[in-house]
Amino acid sequence: MFQIFLRFFSLGLVSFGGPAAHIGYFRQTFVQELNWLDDKHYGSLVALSQFMPGPGSSQVGFAIGYHRGGLLGAVAAFVGFTLPSFILLFLLAVTSSQWLDYSFTQGIIHGLKLLAVVVVADAIWIMFKQFCQRKQAKLLMVTSCVIILLQPSMLMQFGLLIAAALVGRYYLSGLPGEQVQTPEAAQPSVKLNFFWLSIFCGLLIASLVMIGLSKQAGIGSLTELFSQFYQVGSMVFGGGHVVLPLLQQSVGDAVSSDQFLTGYALAQAVPGPMFALAAFLGAEIWVQQPLVGALVATLAIFLPGFLLMLVALKSWHAISARPQVTGAIAGVNACVVGFLLAALYNPIFISAVLSPLDMALVVLGFGLFKIFKPNIFILVAGFGVTGALIGAFAG
Repeated sequence: MFQIFLRFFSLGLVSFGGPAAHIGYFRQTFVQELNWLDDKHYGSLVALSQFMPGPGSSQVGFAIGYHRGGLLGAVAAFVGFTLPSFILLFLLAVTSSQWLDYSFTQGIIHGLKLLAVVVVADAIWIMFKQFCQRKQAKLLMVTSCVIILLQPSMLMQFGLLIAAALVGRYYLSGLPGEQVQTPEAAQPSVKLNFFWLSIFCGLLIASLVMIGLSKQAGIGSLTELFSQFYQVGSMVFGGGHVVLPLLQQSVGDAVSSDQFLTGYALAQAVPGPMFALAAFLGAEIWVQQPLVGALVATLAIFLPGFLLMLVALKSWHAISARPQVTGAIAGVNACVVGFLLAALYNPIFISAVLSPLDMALVVLGFGLFKIFKPNIFILVAGFGVTGALIGAFAG
């Protein structure tokens, strides 16, 4: 359990770039370096996270922890990956953030954003070769990327996943390079875990009731705070930046626009999942005990996605290995590659590559990454130091 926690904690310290970058970091660490699972199994977990509401990359990490160490392993993975960003955003909510104005600090953050471009580009290249072997899969990838670039919304993303599954079911069934083989395929039947499903549904119904009662009474409580963030976590597909509109709508009465935008900016500046923004907002809302507010909000926004992963995780491995659904999985995987390609441009590339020098560093880093295949932490140190030096000279 400590090994799982330590691996995810170290990634949580350096995982800039949002969900797409996190998926790249996870693949580099747990598939290529540690061999905890193979590319096909990893691809199936990514596909499952796209179908479930919640923080997409954190759900993948949760599933990797579950694969490695059961439920406790999943919790260790979540705590490890989320703890650095939680601590940073909580401290920034209760203390001054003047240190963010220093050119040295901004340089380090900018260098790590450039590294995110390299990592995501490598992940897309590998996943393209793995999941886009046939013409139909390549067309799905290109189509999903173009549509998401032009119409980025969670409804569009979910609709594309359903369409890709249907297309894959009829045109990609039985592809030898895109099947996921797991021992559960031999089981005669597949059953969802209704224990976790009942907990998810019960908490969702209770949150709806509690928010209604709180509005009638005109008072706030920790239960209402939990309910607000739990509802947001239950409705967001894919995680990342798509959580922002729902969050602002949900807690708009409790925090000002300036506070919300400040938290959003800081969440982009720190490593880890965007959902950790809940730590900042929870501390700002529950000012009498900010740590309690941050903990409640963070738990509430992550919990729905994790409960739903537990509902389908074991069954998903069994289902995804069955011949009648391998085509649908292949279609979804191709669509996810398109999503990652769109995310490589927006928000990763456009927020990181701001000059010809930045582009040169990305090309150099990608070349070194593919030729020498260095450890991810060597790359982190290299890009961080380079960014700091550029920031110092620029300042």
